Amino acid sequence: MVQKAKILLVDDRPENLLALEAILSALDQTLVRASSGEEALKALLTDDFAVILLDVQMPGMDGFETAAHIKRRERTRDIPIIFLTAINHGPHHTFRGYAAGAVDYISKPFDPWVLRAKVSVFVELYMKNCQLREQAALLRLQLEGTHRADASAVKEPAGLLAELSARLAAVEEQAEALSKQLDDDSADAAAVATAAHLERKLTGLRRALDALEPGTGGTGTLPSQN
Repeated sequence: MVQKAKILLVDDRPENLLALEAILSALDQTLVRASSGEEALKALLTDDFAVILLDVQMPGMDGFETAAHIKRRERTRDIPIIFLTAINHGPHHTFRGYAAGAVDYISKPFDPWVLRAKVSVFVELYMKNCQLREQAALLRLQLEGTHRADASAVKEPAGLLAELSARLAAVEEQAEALSKQLDDDSADAAAVATAAHLERKLTGLRRALDALEPGTGGTGTLPSQN
């Protein structure tokens, strides 16, 4: 189930908050109220938000000051802020809003459809970023799992060497028994030569395995079998 995005609504007037909730309820996201700048900053301490709708004119800490605090915090500095204002503002007033970190500036009364459309864009961007973070986390876990598998694989050669050593020991026993049988003066010279060559090969393999044993200082390079 996809987790809903949280939208922070900041306004000192309850009727304005109610109106914002009515407009944005169609987005089917989690709407969080804050009736002051201080209350908004408190909410931002614990929750992550897709976008903040921030009223400019509020008693005490106004929207500009609240936005400045939000942008100073590393945790919240990248949250988009949409300023809402009922003031007939000029260019200087608008510039102050953008300088405070706003991504948009909407005058009241605003068009509900326009506001909903703008908020939905930031919600979608937030969802995409969340998906990217989740994919990055999954990729990181997969890489860590690969590293653990590689670390385990480092331990496996010890068991492999032990198995090879045991098998070589069985062949060495058979070669030794064969050599004893060929000690007879009537033994075929070619068979004796073949047995001697086999013993040299086995001796070379034994030295190679011994060199690969941990703690022997071996380089892991097999000696020549010529």
